[in-house]
Amino acid sequence: MKRPAFFEQFGPDEFAPTKVATSPWSKHAVNGPAVCGLLARELERQHSAAGFQPARLTIDLFKPAPNAMLQVSTTEVRVGNRIRVADAVLLAGGVPYARASAVFLKRSNQPEGTVWQRDTTPSTPPEHLAAELEDHGVPLFGSDVHPTGWSMDMAEHQGSSRKRMWSRTISIVEGEEPSPFAVAAIVGEATSLVTNWGSEGIGFINADLTLTLARMPRGTEMGIESDNHISAEGVAACSAVLYDREGPLGTCVVTALSNAARQIDLAQPLDLASRRG
Repeated sequence: MKRPAFFEQFGPDEFAPTKVATSPWSKHAVNGPAVCGLLARELERQHSAAGFQPARLTIDLFKPAPNAMLQVSTTEVRVGNRIRVADAVLLAGGVPYARASAVFLKRSNQPEGTVWQRDTTPSTPPEHLAAELEDHGVPLFGSDVHPTGWSMDMAEHQGSSRKRMWSRTISIVEGEEPSPFAVAAIVGEATSLVTNWGSEGIGFINADLTLTLARMPRGTEMGIESDNHISAEGVAACSAVLYDREGPLGTCVVTALSNAARQIDLAQPLDLASRRG
């Protein structure tokens, strides 16, 4: 079966959004996972190097990207023996809609000693449920109060308990297998979903994403679990842990703005294909 993709590529740096890249907030905009995945793809393709791994990706989502032909421009900031840094900008018609910065760090030996770590590992879905993602094209959702833990029905998880999501993502560019780093950026964008989703749905929209990776994901199947939500006067600061079947591999942080006037009730039917992560 042909894997769906967020974009079709035209030339070296032009990308046309497909239907699954459409934002759930507006049919005229591109969704956050598509933007994050595309920026991560271009930064990794153009600025990574042997022996280095992507360790930090920060994306500013300061303006909804239009559902139109998009371009990505990248810039080398520093190339060192242990640290490489690069920037990227997402444009449409010469106007910037999002920007990103990536840090690539040289792998080396672990130092001696024991450091405190999170003592709980997020749950992973049963293999038979995860295998169904290829056919249904939507993520699995999880919550602490769900009787079986996981399902594809978002309505079953609406409430005030901790949320999580598990994904076998679609492609970023048509006909191309996505890299684990690009998938991590796509799944990481769901930090806003799992941390801001409450008893009445989701009423915040994220303005950014910062993804930090201690190691690369083992493949392109991974999940995101809420760690914390702090909000006051319409501004939220939220964090989540990114993980695969071997355990946690990084953290994600977003800031978000109240969108109370357009709050999405996830207990109601939605076009989940546009929310794929």
